[in-house]
Amino acid sequence: MPRARRKRSESGVYHIMLRGINKQRIFEDDEDYRRFLEILVKYRVECGYSLYGYCMMPNHVHLVLREGKQPLETIMRRIGASFVYWYNAKYTRTGHLFQDRFKSEAIESDAYLLTVIRYVHWNPVKAGLCAAPEAYPYSSYSRYFESEGIIDSALIAGMIGAEEFKKFQSTPGKEECLDDRENIKRNVTDERAIELMRKITGCQNASEYQSLTAEQRDEGLRELLRHGVSIRQASRITGVSFGIVRKSVVRP
Repeated sequence: MPRARRKRSESGVYHIMLRGINKQRIFEDDEDYRRFLEILVKYRVECGYSLYGYCMMPNHVHLVLREGKQPLETIMRRIGASFVYWYNAKYTRTGHLFQDRFKSEAIESDAYLLTVIRYVHWNPVKAGLCAAPEAYPYSSYSRYFESEGIIDSALIAGMIGAEEFKKFQSTPGKEECLDDRENIKRNVTDERAIELMRKITGCQNASEYQSLTAEQRDEGLRELLRHGVSIRQASRITGVSFGIVRKSVVRP
């Protein structure tokens, strides 16, 4: 079945979500987050897009941007390819890191643009990663209205002004923007699941986990599940496919 055609934005503004393949982690440490941000800065200049907001979550990224000299598909292909090339070299891995198609929604009004930016900034709070959006270091929340910053804040300042924008951002909205199931409350958070993976197997990240023998891999998966980690969650933090994790439960 052919893919549904991507809805084009008449304004050129989009909310984008780029997710790790099989929902696995794409950021393992501070350096990974910094590198992705550097790539955003680089292609903001080369592709001529305007960036209105971002949030880098452990296994996905939210971006709010306006197309510039190049179309959205080209922008995202260049950003993704650049990061994957660097990431694979750092972690001595090969193959895909992101799902093959990023998700996007068109933003056609000033009101919805403000709503989406707020949604993006509150994403880590809803996921249980921090108590308030300003406490999360990997989003644009605290970088708004910086001089010479990466965020193109002039548009927002012209809409409602800096102070009103801060007030608007200070409380979460009830809206849902794109499909973000990472915000569903779980018995075991991803951060706790990663702690368990490191304690049980000694592996620090998904790349190391995938280098285990099949026997070590399956025993580690069974132990994670015994500690309350869900099958999908185990797949996400280890990079092992959902089907293999499920089969590990019934293997002796």
